[in-house]
Amino acid sequence: MTTTSAVKNNNMLPPGLVSNLQQVLLSRKGGEDEQQSKDADESTSLPSDSPEPNSDENDLKPIVLVTNGDGIESPGLAYLVEALVHQGLYNVHVCAPQSDKSVSGHSVTLKETIAVSSADINGATAYEVSGTPVDCVSLAFSGALFSWSKPLLVISGINRGSSCGRQMIYSSVVAGAREALMSGVPSLSIALNWKKDESQDSDFKDAVTVCLPLINAAVRDIEKGIFPKSCSLNIEVPTSPLTNKGFKLTKQSLWRSIPSWQAISSNKSGRFMSNQQSLGMQLAQLSRDASAAGAARRLTTQRKNLEVVESVGAAGKSDFNRSVKYFQQEFLDKELDDMDEDLDYRALQNGFVSVTPLSLSPHIELETQTAASEWISAALHLEQ
Repeated sequence: MTTTSAVKNNNMLPPGLVSNLQQVLLSRKGGEDEQQSKDADESTSLPSDSPEPNSDENDLKPIVLVTNGDGIESPGLAYLVEALVHQGLYNVHVCAPQSDKSVSGHSVTLKETIAVSSADINGATAYEVSGTPVDCVSLAFSGALFSWSKPLLVISGINRGSSCGRQMIYSSVVAGAREALMSGVPSLSIALNWKKDESQDSDFKDAVTVCLPLINAAVRDIEKGIFPKSCSLNIEVPTSPLTNKGFKLTKQSLWRSIPSWQAISSNKSGRFMSNQQSLGMQLAQLSRDASAAGAARRLTTQRKNLEVVESVGAAGKSDFNRSVKYFQQEFLDKELDDMDEDLDYRALQNGFVSVTPLSLSPHIELETQTAASEWISAALHLEQ
C-alpha cells in the first residue's frame, strides 16, 4: 500500500486536525509499504473452514454485530465476517436483509410481518431478515432475537458502491450504522467504490484488509472509553483498495448520483408481469378506492425500481381505456471538478480511504470532528 502526505489545501479543517492526519500519512511511508503489502497477502488468505468457536469462550468476547444493505449473501459481508471470525477476537453476530436493500435509506417496516430465518455462516450467529437494514439493527437490539440487547460495535457493510455526499440519504448501509448510533451504540459503515467493468468480488476481500486495523482499533478504544462519542464513521474505500494513498479525514460533500428513468416495453418487464395474480388483487383494491374518473394512481410493487401508472375509472364502473406504463430507474455517476480536496467524494476519487464522522445533528460540531481526527491518528499509529 502506498501513501502520500495530506494535500496542502486544507482551509476547511482546523490546523491541529490537519497536523494529525499528516503525521499518520507520513508514518505509513517507506519500508512499511512493502511490509503492509506482504501482510495484506497473508491476512487475505483466510481459511474457508474456520471452526465454530467454543460457546463458553465466545461469551467472554466483545460482541460485534454485522449488517449491510446488499443482502446477506453479498461478498462484502461474507469477506468481512470471515475475517472477523478468523481473528478469534470477537463474538460475531449477523443480522442482515435476505435480499438487496441497498437504496432503501432509513426506511422501517411497520404493520407488516417480518420473516426471520437462521443463516449458515461459519463461526458466527447469523439471521436473514425480510426487512431493511434498519429493521435488522432495531430487531437485533430488541432482545427478541439475540440473548443480548446491545453489542459493543455495529459494522454496516461492506457495500457495493459509494455512499458519499448526498448519496448517504439513499444509502441503507449508512442508515444501518445511523440506527445503531440512535441507540447509543458506536458504529462504522463501510462501502467500496465499485466501478462497472473494472471491479471484481475479490476487491471486497482487499477492502476488508484495508479496514480491519481501523475496526480492531475501534473495538479496543470503545472498551477503553476513548472512542469518539456521538458520531458514526463512514468509511469509503477506493476502487483499488490495496493501492490506496492512506486514510483521510473528510467532510460530507454535496455530491450525488443522477437518477435516470427509462420507459421500458411490456415484453421487457417479465419479472413484473409474472406476478399477475398479486397485481390483479392490488388493482382491484385501487378500483374500489378510486373516487373520481380518470384519477391517476401509482402502485408501487416490491420489485426494485419498477413503477406502474394506472388510469382508474370511477368507483363501481369499468374503464376499458386503462393504460399501463413501465419505467425503470438507475443512478448515473456525475463527476465534479470544482470540489474541495477535503470532501469525501474528492478524497475517494483521488485514491484515499475517506473517513467521514457523521452525527445525528444536522451539522457536526468542530470539537466532534477534531476528536475523530485525533482518534484516527492515534488508532492507525498504534496498529502499524
